[in-house]
Amino acid sequence: MAARQAANTASDTGCYHCGLPVPANSDYSVVIDGAPRAMCCPGCEAVAGAIIDGGLERFYHYRSNHSTKPTEDSIELLASYDLPEVQADFVQAVADNGLAVDLALTGITCAACAWLIEHHLSRVEGVRSIVVNVSNHRSRVVWDPERVSLSQILAAFEEIGYEARPAGDAAAEKSRARESRLFLLRLGVAGLAMMQAHSAALGLYFGAYTSIEREWEIMLRWASMMVTLPVVLFSAQPFFIAAWRSLKTRHLVMDVPVALAIGLAFAASVWATLTESGDVYFDCVTMFAFFLLLGRYLEMRVRHRNQYLGGSQQLIPPVAIRLDSDGETLTPVKSLRSGDRIRVDAGATIPCDGEVARGYSAVIEAILTGEQQPVSKRPGSAVSAGTITVDHPLEVIVHQVGASTRLGAILDLVEGAGASRPQRSTVADRVVNWFVGIVLVVSLAVFWGWWLVAPDKALWVTLSVLVVTCPCALALATPTALTVATGVLRRRGFLIRDSRVLETLARASTAVLDKTGTLTQGNMHISGVEPLAGLTSQQTVALAAALEKGSTHPIARAFAGNDGPLPAIDDQRFTVGQGVEGVYQGRICRFGKPVFAMALSAKPLPPYPDSEGRWLLLADEVGALGWIGVEDALRPGVIAAISRLRELGLTVELLSGDHPRTVEQVAEQLAISEWQGDASPEDKLAHIRDLQEQGKIVLMVGDGINDVPVLSGSDVSVAMGDAVDITRLHADSLLMSGNLHTLADAVTVARRTRAIIRQNHGWAIGYNLIALPLAAAGMVPPWLAAIGMSVSSLVVVLNALRLGRVERAVRAASVDLSGETVVSGAGS
Repeated sequence: MAARQAANTASDTGCYHCGLPVPANSDYSVVIDGAPRAMCCPGCEAVAGAIIDGGLERFYHYRSNHSTKPTEDSIELLASYDLPEVQADFVQAVADNGLAVDLALTGITCAACAWLIEHHLSRVEGVRSIVVNVSNHRSRVVWDPERVSLSQILAAFEEIGYEARPAGDAAAEKSRARESRLFLLRLGVAGLAMMQAHSAALGLYFGAYTSIEREWEIMLRWASMMVTLPVVLFSAQPFFIAAWRSLKTRHLVMDVPVALAIGLAFAASVWATLTESGDVYFDCVTMFAFFLLLGRYLEMRVRHRNQYLGGSQQLIPPVAIRLDSDGETLTPVKSLRSGDRIRVDAGATIPCDGEVARGYSAVIEAILTGEQQPVSKRPGSAVSAGTITVDHPLEVIVHQVGASTRLGAILDLVEGAGASRPQRSTVADRVVNWFVGIVLVVSLAVFWGWWLVAPDKALWVTLSVLVVTCPCALALATPTALTVATGVLRRRGFLIRDSRVLETLARASTAVLDKTGTLTQGNMHISGVEPLAGLTSQQTVALAAALEKGSTHPIARAFAGNDGPLPAIDDQRFTVGQGVEGVYQGRICRFGKPVFAMALSAKPLPPYPDSEGRWLLLADEVGALGWIGVEDALRPGVIAAISRLRELGLTVELLSGDHPRTVEQVAEQLAISEWQGDASPEDKLAHIRDLQEQGKIVLMVGDGINDVPVLSGSDVSVAMGDAVDITRLHADSLLMSGNLHTLADAVTVARRTRAIIRQNHGWAIGYNLIALPLAAAGMVPPWLAAIGMSVSSLVVVLNALRLGRVERAVRAASVDLSGETVVSGAGS
């Protein structure tokens, strides 16, 4: 009944959503502002319902005209993003039963747009957090699926004029391509109009000195107006849309002064043309729009070129060759399941994480580690999605696909870094917001002053002030540099979780390094066995191997090659930093640090073996059962890498849970004077706290579970790429390559990035301080102001791109360190 009443009352006004006529006897309506509003079709009803259900009623208060009638395809597209099988490709689960998605955005023009999106979306019920990266037009949204759907979130973006699609999604890629084509078209129209308008302007300028006939002067003015009209209505449309959008939401963006300058200049010139009085500046309008668009187009090209990996869909093939009883079948990668067997041809990209079942081939793992040197793979070897076979085909058993792969985790880490907002960037955003307001006030004062002195120049001087002081460069200063720096480090195999890591890394003064798996390779082997209590060497090793079974600790890997039968162990328990305990034939046994193992019997510690290295003890409730020695090798190039860290001014310390004798041996090989052995996780954390109380900025590098507390407590932390999952989760960054030279590279890039950001801020502020008084004094015409503003923004972008030279420099600094590998004791 309410729907029919709504339809009857809508006969004059039409559909409340799109404005089209409402068919007779229509039953479609949505309650808006407490009253049923008639809809012309189920499409309008669905979209309006989604808007209202999402708490977006103010959409209908702020809109300036009716919305576009939704098509069946657009409704189905938004609704499709709520399907679990679709979300599986790009949505990640987060804490407290939340979901997160990385979105590619269309329509962003400045940092203020990011603020507007964050401010608006944060009001949507169910959205927990949203961060927009203005440098690469990406956004990361975390929401509660019980309170809001993804389609409603995407609708909220469109409500304020932005299009959001999952990053890497086909629709997002099409949207980006469409954005690029449309931008080129706007730029082309502005360029053609600028040439035509300047041709007419030359006639008018020369005519002023040669007494041109009045009819020709009027014709040239009208011709200029007609060629400028497409520029104002089409090419400059993004400036007006962004300005109007910001005014409706009561937040100033830098497009406000730009739109005012274009609009006022065009309006004044049109008035002069219609009244046949005064001067026209259509040429300035077209030139202003052209150079603004040119600057933004070049910025967009740089952004696309340096944009992060869009998603695993772009890095792995869409289909794989699955092997089954029926032979070979082309199967979508997303349809693969754990246990499937696939064939990967030579030169092809491996589409999943898995294990080599058959074949031998070199594999390039640069996408994961940053190292171009191929790695040999054989049956039993683990392979990862995104890596490339070199010379021979492989048969692979599938373990993980899509977001669950190692590559998927890396992409999620990279997106998280891009979505973070460092302190410098947030400060710059606030400065930009205030700066736009100040520019408008100053422009009014300049207009009033010139109106009193020379009214004919007041408008054009004011336009120059509006244009020349547009704070685009200030807004781009930080995010552009951070985007380039993060890309440089990613290519070197160094991934950061948060852009703030670069700020802290640049200020680091002390590097504290763990030993096993950090300075050493973590590939331990048994170096010696001294059985006690009547056991044989084989029995001693077998019992220790049984206790270590299932552990991911480097020490457990030393027993991986034990082929003999293992004793049955019950109630296996691991003590972080100490060892393992279990029940064997009714009695408790321990293996690990000697003091930990002997605590079972409370007997004196047996004498250490005479040979060097790290010795672990096997014991039970009666006493010691045997010593087992384990050894590891230092990572290649570690000596030179430590030297590079010192050259960068960092104090290097070694902090390990190993026996002091073993730690001292490694410290001597690496010329590290500050070291500490036999350190528990609590001891390590206390040492870090002491350093921080002394005013030092601590960089901690580790890989074991026992390093988690100290990694969390340090100022900036780095986990090795092959560290256990929990360690990688608690670290600020990952060293995927395992090459400690990359750590020195990261410090170099971070410091250079800090310098670049300071230079960019200095340039942006200095430019405005110089340009503003010159423009206010009438020394900068509007067209020159447009060039100056565009050049200012490009200088910031090009300055950030100089970080690529740092990448080449650090590559040159990396030397061939083969032959540096030495054998040493190893521990936790």
